[in-house]
Amino acid sequence: MIERPCPTCQQTTLLAPSNPHRPFCSDRCKLIDLGAWAEESYKIPTQEPIMQWEESEE
Repeated sequence: MIERPCPTCQQTTLLAPSNPHRPFCSDRCKLIDLGAWAEESYKIPTQEPIMQWEESEE
């Protein structure tokens, strides 16, 4: 059995199938994390798209 800190509150929690909220310690922490994703507090970094300018033909 592995014990890890909860990603939300840092409380030590069991990382095992017996913990229905893993990797979180509780349903509350799980919902707090979900809310942060819904509010776009977490973002996956990406590169800005490269703008390609088309030359106009005259």
